[in-house]
Amino acid sequence: MSASAISGPALLRATLLGTVLQTAMVVAGHSLPIVAQLFAVLGVSLSLVAGAVYALWAAPAATRAGAVGGALAGGVCTLIGIATSVAPGDVLAAVLGFGTRSSAVAGAVGGAAGAAIER
Repeated sequence: MSASAISGPALLRATLLGTVLQTAMVVAGHSLPIVAQLFAVLGVSLSLVAGAVYALWAAPAATRAGAVGGALAGGVCTLIGIATSVAPGDVLAAVLGFGTRSSAVAGAVGGAAGAAIER
């Protein structure tokens, strides 16, 4: 699959949307322990949404392109969200690795599902 199969504008918008949602979750979790306790589930879910939104906006010709774009959107927005949460000490830096990977997988699932729905 070539890089041209990824829609840059859709990827940027989906990543920005996911980043805004992830950052809002982190800010809320800093003050509300119940939200902080759900960081993992909410963060992965938001990445799945970012991936699905990417595919819906990009309308990829193939499910694979939706999955790749979704993985990028979901992974990048989570990386930024987790880094935002690490800075004040709300989560350990180790979460950056496994949290980003698991959210990239969720973004890929969302992207593949969004691509299948779009077709």
